[in-house]
Amino acid sequence: MTLINENYLHLEESYLFSKINQKVEDYQGKNPEANIISMGIGDVTRPLPHAVIEAFHRAVDEMAEKETFKGYGPEQGYPFLRRAIIENDYKPRGVKLSLGEVFISDGAKCDTANIQEIFSKDNKVAITDPVYPVYVESNVMAGRGGPLDKEGRYKNITYLPCTAENNFQPPLPEERVDLIYLCYPNNPTGTSLTKDQLREWVDYAMDNKSIILFDGAYEAYIQEERIPHSIYEIEGAREVAIEFRSFSKTAGFTGVRCAYTIVPEELEAEDTQGKTHQVNRLWNRRQTTKFNGVSYPVQVAAAATYTKRGQREIQESIGYYMENARIIRENLKEAGLEYYGGVNAPYIWVKTPGMSSWEFFDKLLEEAQVVVTPGTGFGPHGEGYIRISAFNSRKNTERAMERIKGLEF
Repeated sequence: MTLINENYLHLEESYLFSKINQKVEDYQGKNPEANIISMGIGDVTRPLPHAVIEAFHRAVDEMAEKETFKGYGPEQGYPFLRRAIIENDYKPRGVKLSLGEVFISDGAKCDTANIQEIFSKDNKVAITDPVYPVYVESNVMAGRGGPLDKEGRYKNITYLPCTAENNFQPPLPEERVDLIYLCYPNNPTGTSLTKDQLREWVDYAMDNKSIILFDGAYEAYIQEERIPHSIYEIEGAREVAIEFRSFSKTAGFTGVRCAYTIVPEELEAEDTQGKTHQVNRLWNRRQTTKFNGVSYPVQVAAAATYTKRGQREIQESIGYYMENARIIRENLKEAGLEYYGGVNAPYIWVKTPGMSSWEFFDKLLEEAQVVVTPGTGFGPHGEGYIRISAFNSRKNTERAMERIKGLEF
């Protein structure tokens, strides 16, 4: 009989958001008249910018003509989009990149999960806790996690607790690790790292020959000057870090799918014989083998985000969501609830009032018809918290917060 990959058996029965959806469906089935407001999953609600839509239409029209039709494109992405990324996202911040260091993909989630394929199964992985589940689960699938213990931790993964006591700043590992996942501005806590704090991680990686996998999917939401937008703003980071970015939350591409990953040419890793290899070449080999590239119309649409009109419209949407975050924070304060984040990210991390994460989730669903995300779904140190997303309409945001303020805690 065919054997399965038994590493999958170490995973929890269902993905976090699948479990949430099932709970909501069950409640809605029993209460069909309930007007449920979702403040849980980080999915945008505003439509694509007009500049993007117009570019999308033009590109689709090109696909209808023999002279401009496009078949397979370059797996790494069309040069016009990679140049736009370099010129707009990095050059203004003093970061120099070549075209060969930019890889276009269909999502940061995919890239942060797939990147581990090019590294040995024997590597020691460190994650912040709480953390975006994909980092953990993709490594468990690959065999780096081992079984779950009673506290909900995978035996072979190094957890870096982010708590209120350390201002949600992950401590440096006490033991040497090979791969370090950092997400800042952070999902789920909504907190951020300063340049000095991020420099400590770059220094650690250089001293220990580690590689940082830096998820910057929410960099466009940064409001404060002291917060870096890219890890490459830190000297030496090109030698130790891979950066992931996405158009999903920046420009509303959650349903369109486009992102990119930066793999510097200086970044190297060793084989078991001590010979060094360029990580950029390995990732390029993986992508050209397993990925056929993002469609031409989507890449044209993504490039339109860098036009003056596109940038203006994107900033309007980001401002809209961050105003939602401000409204959420103010109402939580009035409700007497302790919260964090929501200043440089569209997420607010809320301490539950004397109950578990899932108990508070159930209370909000059943008594306020508001859906949030239980913190424990992001790791053991997420217990006792929930995450509230600012990705909703202004009306729903205000209505949801009024309902929460009306509850007794």
